[in-house]
Amino acid sequence: QVQVVESGGGLVQPGGSLRLSCVASGIIWSISDMGWYRQAPGKQREMVAAITRDGSPNYADSAKGRFTISRGSAKATVYLQMNSLKPEDTAVYYCKVLSRSSVYWGQGTQVTVSS
Repeated sequence: QVQVVESGGGLVQPGGSLRLSCVASGIIWSISDMGWYRQAPGKQREMVAAITRDGSPNYADSAKGRFTISRGSAKATVYLQMNSLKPEDTAVYYCKVLSRSSVYWGQGTQVTVSS
């Protein structure tokens, strides 16, 4: 079993920055890919960025050039640095962890971009 906890969300003005953190605990030696997804009200959950165990990132078009995903040295943490935030980035952001073909989600952290 893997437990996933996100943090770092909040209220930020357009053009501002936030850094999200995700910590996985439990059976972490088997963790492979990790990623960030988001879900805005009335919309489906969508991938924002993902990263493999060896550090190869993948970004949604909406995140390219503004967001950076990185992974901690212990491979059980993942970060999302979000710059140049826009109102359309407002959503609940979820951390996804893949471990031995099982998928684990955190409870989500709210990001609100508004003036």
